[in-house]
Amino acid sequence: MDSDSGEQSEGEPVTAAGPDVFSSKSLALQAQKKILSKIASKTMANMLIDDTSSEIFDELYKVTKEHTHSKKEAHKIMKDLIKVAIKIGILYRHNQFSQEEVVIVEKLRKKLNQTAMTIVSFYEVEYTFDRNVLSKLLHECKDLVHELVQRHLTPRTHGRINHVFNHFADVEFLSTLYSLDGDCRPNLKRICEGINKLLDEKVL
Repeated sequence: MDSDSGEQSEGEPVTAAGPDVFSSKSLALQAQKKILSKIASKTMANMLIDDTSSEIFDELYKVTKEHTHSKKEAHKIMKDLIKVAIKIGILYRHNQFSQEEVVIVEKLRKKLNQTAMTIVSFYEVEYTFDRNVLSKLLHECKDLVHELVQRHLTPRTHGRINHVFNHFADVEFLSTLYSLDGDCRPNLKRICEGINKLLDEKVL
């Protein structure tokens, strides 16, 4: 399941619109097709990343590109994020987790919920932002993800998990994202609007 044979080399454009257009929806669909073709399960054909999550991912791509000054690196981070999310989703929907791992799933849900509410709170309430608190929460999410997929996915995917979380939990990135007079403020607003919607819909 975790084989990556036949996928595009890193940095190649993945959208039909061209190399300068990033679309997490397109990327998710492409990744799903490749993963689904490996497990030959048509029941997963309707498993798409929802529109709200897709919009959040698109904003995360923009701020990541702004922070790293590299479209290629930003694309790779988001590609890794989407692949990990889809693989965990497939494992969960096919009841591949043991009872012990289901307990970890619930811990991860609670930690993601806590992290999501903190992200929004730090945006909505001025001068409450603490990059170390948010970084710690994200690293705790990373540890739970590693624990959850330990017996299911390869070292390569564990590397992807580290790549994603180490970027988003980086205190310098978080400082850039939350800068009151920075260029990322409109992106953060849209990210938090999306997170609030997912919280309202009990997705997070």
